[in-house]
Amino acid sequence: MSKNLKSHIDQISQLTDEEFDFVLSHFVYKSFKRREYLFKVGDPVKYHYFILSGLLKLVYNTQEGKQHIISFAMENWWESDFNAYCSATNATMSLECLEDTEVLCLPLAGYQTICSSLQKMEHYFLQLANLNFISAQRRVISGMTLNVKEQFEHVQSQYPFLKQRVPKTLIAAYIGVSRETLSRLEP
Repeated sequence: MSKNLKSHIDQISQLTDEEFDFVLSHFVYKSFKRREYLFKVGDPVKYHYFILSGLLKLVYNTQEGKQHIISFAMENWWESDFNAYCSATNATMSLECLEDTEVLCLPLAGYQTICSSLQKMEHYFLQLANLNFISAQRRVISGMTLNVKEQFEHVQSQYPFLKQRVPKTLIAAYIGVSRETLSRLEP
């Protein structure tokens, strides 16, 4: 299982086996069942999660009860409520399993130790943050400039795995429209 993490890191920063063993020693393995939460709103966010298998959704719920899907995360992706994780505060979002899921969990203290001990890993996490920031900006821009049909097509081209793994109701929530609106777009 840890070979997935090693391969992911090696795409950005090459680690020796000894360095990777040091990095891996800071993680905790956990498994979750479908519909189980890694954390809910109000929970402390103790980990940054590397997904070994499964599919997750990060959700923000408004006071009116509307669900906004912030992101989906699948194998070899990282996910968390980063504001709560980095500031050691409680979650403002929930992270739920859409499938049975296995993750490697990195506590904040472990993250800090890894980064202060290995410049290669500090570089890795910086590059990861840059890629995530770019992706978030693109999502905001597409939400401001594309109509609903174009957004749906964009999501399908960027994340083709979603079509087979999640119901259209969740894709609609990710785009920010109702399932009915999405249904009207389909041929």
